[in-house]
Amino acid sequence: MKKKNILKGVLFVGIGASIYGMLATFVKMAYHDGFTTSEVTTSQFVLGLTGLLILNFIQTITSKQKLSMPSSKEVRMLLLAGTSLGGTSLFYYIAVQYINVSIAIVLLMQSVWFSVVVESIITKKLPNTRKVVSVVIVLLGTVLATNLINMEIELDWHGVFWGLMAAASYTLTMFTSNTLATHLPVFRKSIIMLAGGSVVVFAFLFFAQIGPMYFDGLKSLYLNFTDNTEHIHSFNYSIFLTYGFVLALFGTIIPPILFNVGFPNAGLGLGSIVSSLELPVSVTMAFVLLGEKVFLIQWVGIVLILFAIVLMNLPSKKEKEVSMA
Repeated sequence: MKKKNILKGVLFVGIGASIYGMLATFVKMAYHDGFTTSEVTTSQFVLGLTGLLILNFIQTITSKQKLSMPSSKEVRMLLLAGTSLGGTSLFYYIAVQYINVSIAIVLLMQSVWFSVVVESIITKKLPNTRKVVSVVIVLLGTVLATNLINMEIELDWHGVFWGLMAAASYTLTMFTSNTLATHLPVFRKSIIMLAGGSVVVFAFLFFAQIGPMYFDGLKSLYLNFTDNTEHIHSFNYSIFLTYGFVLALFGTIIPPILFNVGFPNAGLGLGSIVSSLELPVSVTMAFVLLGEKVFLIQWVGIVLILFAIVLMNLPSKKEKEVSMA
């Protein structure tokens, strides 16, 4: 029975990671059709929240037992933690404006070693040798996967910056998701966190697109960050009918549900290894649908990053001895 649960967990996490890996390609396609980052993120979060509210309602009326309710303190903590969820999507989608999807996903995966640093700070313990080696391999793989050694390739520093910001935000999301209000049903917890993320997304929508149309002071402030005024226009509601549903489904509804079901069965270590499928899936989608060039050396880098993730999550001798006992 235990083996069946593990296989179920691996399957759910694998499917969730694969679906999430497709997201950036659809975002890039939305950009090609003239939609802005604000419109993409807003449609994703609005439809995502709507979908989760419907699922939560169905779960509430069909459940045979009373579902746990969050305390006011847990609601505040989850809303605050959810801002990192909004930040991850926002930063990642901004990065995709400046660099290829294949490079953006590699930068997002820097959360692998970011999490090692955060864990060391929280526990006040230095990482073990295997984790240090894994981090070095990730960094080497990143150099190859982003094709930095090819002098003909020029990475836009804006894209690199926002990609790393997305990785930092994603790291925070993973830590808070696994520690806060774990007793709550998946849908209720996701709704609250998504509401927190929506605050960030709506604030960006106002600052970067809607607000500068009506307030000169805000427009002057906006121009301090960029000279690009193409994004300052009325909201294009057709995004909800074109890409919004796919973005919400692939970004804020299906993956979180599958992860929340899969990780408890697969375990955090094995689940982390399987979730790294997001990397090759994202690169392959960008290659097939967007026609992005992916060189052999970049695939070598991706394989190195995947190897480092596996190495980092393999059980230690002590953990094996404990499980045997």
